[in-house]
Amino acid sequence: MAKDHIKPIAENRKARHDYFIEDKFEAGLVLKGTEVKSLRQGRANLKDSYVKIKKGEAWVHQMHISPYSFAYYDNHEPLRVRKLLLHHFEIKKIAGKIAERGYALIPLRLYFREGKVKVLLGLAKGKRQYDKRETIRRRDEKRDLDRHRKEYK
Repeated sequence: MAKDHIKPIAENRKARHDYFIEDKFEAGLVLKGTEVKSLRQGRANLKDSYVKIKKGEAWVHQMHISPYSFAYYDNHEPLRVRKLLLHHFEIKKIAGKIAERGYALIPLRLYFREGKVKVLLGLAKGKRQYDKRETIRRRDEKRDLDRHRKEYK
């Protein structure tokens, strides 16, 4: 079986710092032509983006895709609301979880899979300040241990 050809575009690193990711979903995006061309240049930002579910459809808000520099007219608006392509049963499952207190649906990564733009969504629960400090402390300890191991090899 052939490997999937995945070309990364953008990643939301802030999401991993601010949330516990409990489940992941892959979704397609409804885009304009100039948006796809801009994404091929890697001009996207997922910081502060989030997903809302309205009337059985998922919509991504605050995803910034820069205008395509070579478009003469009919360029897209950078922060427009974009529709996500998910199965109906996935949307129902996500909507049930989001209805619970503290859950959010956050775009984690944007990438091309076999020529199509996909977004990896994370069902996330917000971290408290002390959780963030704990994560930073663990990361620093791991870095120190790896540094010591490297020195003694």
